[in-house]
Amino acid sequence: MHIAIIGAGVSGLLTALELVERGCTVTLFDQQQTGSAASWAGGGILSPMYPWRYPQEVNALARYGKQGYLKWNEKLKPVTGIDFEIHETGMLIFDEDDFEIGLDYAHQHLDPMQQAEYLQHEQIEQVNSLVSPQLQHAIYFPQLANVRNPRLLQSLKSYLQQHPNVIIHEHCPVTDLNTQQQRLVAIRTADGQQHFADQYVLATGAWSAKWSEQLEIEIPVQPVQGQMLLFKTPKDWLSTMCMNKVMYLIPRQDGHIVCGSSMRQCGFDTQTTNVTLEHIQQACFEMVPELAKFPIIKSWAGLRPSSPEGIPYIGQMPQFDNLWANFGHFRNGLCMGPASAQLLAELIMGQTPSFNAEDYSPQRLYEDAIALYK
Repeated sequence: MHIAIIGAGVSGLLTALELVERGCTVTLFDQQQTGSAASWAGGGILSPMYPWRYPQEVNALARYGKQGYLKWNEKLKPVTGIDFEIHETGMLIFDEDDFEIGLDYAHQHLDPMQQAEYLQHEQIEQVNSLVSPQLQHAIYFPQLANVRNPRLLQSLKSYLQQHPNVIIHEHCPVTDLNTQQQRLVAIRTADGQQHFADQYVLATGAWSAKWSEQLEIEIPVQPVQGQMLLFKTPKDWLSTMCMNKVMYLIPRQDGHIVCGSSMRQCGFDTQTTNVTLEHIQQACFEMVPELAKFPIIKSWAGLRPSSPEGIPYIGQMPQFDNLWANFGHFRNGLCMGPASAQLLAELIMGQTPSFNAEDYSPQRLYEDAIALYK
């Protein structure tokens, strides 16, 4: 089976990986460089931030992120020579209003990865000696990890480029979906070329709404900008991830510290602003004051694919026999990525799905449209 995937971020790349492992031939198209949009720009935390604030449909996929990337890293690293750098740091959360629900979450939802313990400052110092003395208590999640997403994307791309059943077209925007009755018969790229496949996948992230007119169905996915800062400290300087008031610090193994993140609706603008970056910086210094001694070496902004409630659309597109979706992951595309791709590959191949496919079905798009006109 030949499958064309439009979009080569983490969702498209992981979908391609699942499908080639099942014996398919895959052609990937991306309007930019592979993995250069939201997938590259995020922090790489392998858990939703405050999972109790998200629908269970999100957490049902996200809880498999860490084990999914451990599995793929073991398979891909010998081929690509690139380590995902999955860093098992644990996380300290300082938001007092979340302590009670956070401490109960793992038991209530049978999710051992979210096991948490309450720490007072003396105990916090033993876990992370750099935390501000102003923060007198926290909840600590020792199982949580982060993945170095740029390296993850490099490894995925390298592996697929070497695979005999994969073709990747970068800087090759898809402009038209050629439909006849209930099938997609071809796609057209900006250079005027037509490309044919048996099945087609939309993994176009924040740009997914562009297909609404051609498919005659409203796709409620919009870009939401997030800005980030990168510090450089000595290796293994910060021992845990830290989070407070939706701001986070994520240590990499080599001493880089990723700090974020903001939320701003400004279309497809990826310009950073001094006001927002200063806000992120100040929030991080409040958690770890000594970070102020080290240089900021980079700042950037990415575009998250927001969707109602952050529940992605995964599965067969309504009214089409051979068009599939894997988009709308909002803030959790990276940690939902392995399970999302596995689910979609199972559905395309007619296999028994590992997750409740109805929870993510793009049929919701059609049903929502009908409801609007009632």
